[in-house]
Amino acid sequence: MTTTIPVEEDLLPSEADVRSYEEHGWYLSKKLFTDAEVDALVAESEAFYAGARSRRLGKRPSTLAYWEPSNGAVQRHNDYIHYESDPIAAILRKPIVGAVAARLARADEIRLFQATLIYKPPRPEEPSNLVPWHFDRHYWQTCTSDRMLTAFIPFHDCGEEMGTITMVDGSHRWKEFGGGDSTARHFADRDAAELDELVRENARYNGTEMRTVPMVIPKGHMSFHHCRTYHGSGANRSGQPRRAISLHLQDGDNRHRYHTLSDGTPVLYNHDHFVRRTAEGAPDYSDPEFCPVLFRSQV
Repeated sequence: MTTTIPVEEDLLPSEADVRSYEEHGWYLSKKLFTDAEVDALVAESEAFYAGARSRRLGKRPSTLAYWEPSNGAVQRHNDYIHYESDPIAAILRKPIVGAVAARLARADEIRLFQATLIYKPPRPEEPSNLVPWHFDRHYWQTCTSDRMLTAFIPFHDCGEEMGTITMVDGSHRWKEFGGGDSTARHFADRDAAELDELVRENARYNGTEMRTVPMVIPKGHMSFHHCRTYHGSGANRSGQPRRAISLHLQDGDNRHRYHTLSDGTPVLYNHDHFVRRTAEGAPDYSDPEFCPVLFRSQV
């Protein structure tokens, strides 16, 4: 596979790495960002929290995660950071990131889907710091692809003490059981105990045990996980804020599809409020303003 922009071949996952990703549902990358790039992410995120914007979203859907200082010392989530901050977007669009995702997904093209800036304060007692078990595909029911994936990008060394992302090994291969319409709601709007029981029910339904793998991620590295891999994170006990970006990625074949709940209510993703429309009037998940191409193979 050749790329439109050369990438460092030695930084890409090997075929054995790809097969491991396909078996386990997650991959820990090599060092894809320099220390200077990671330090720039810290500085630009602080500028963002202080009010700096390259542009602003035109509206605030009720499902948009958007921390503001008035929300206090809770875990911060800010969606569309790649749209509102050009300096952060420039780093996230480094070609090697898309190239790694393309190899893992065995895709010819990778587009950015969404990017969320995350700040987990060093407050072990803060309920919002606990992210219950969930998988991203539940929130992407308006997407056609099952090859989508997420890169978790910490801005520092990140281990269990900081409440790193933790995977449920192999869960992307499970046949799903239970959940119903409630799975379309974000984990922040659902009961954590209910979600914990749901993943355990799914493990039992698939005749297996729930095996969790905390991602210990050195600075400049990142984890990738399949869109159906259950994951979550614990409290930050480190004494320092846990800073990261959750970078959601789509393969080039992904398109919008109309999806409804059991009562006929249409499911909407935040993109549906922002992106341009196709000739047929559907939201265009290839809109370059919100979903730019990160990688494209060249035949």
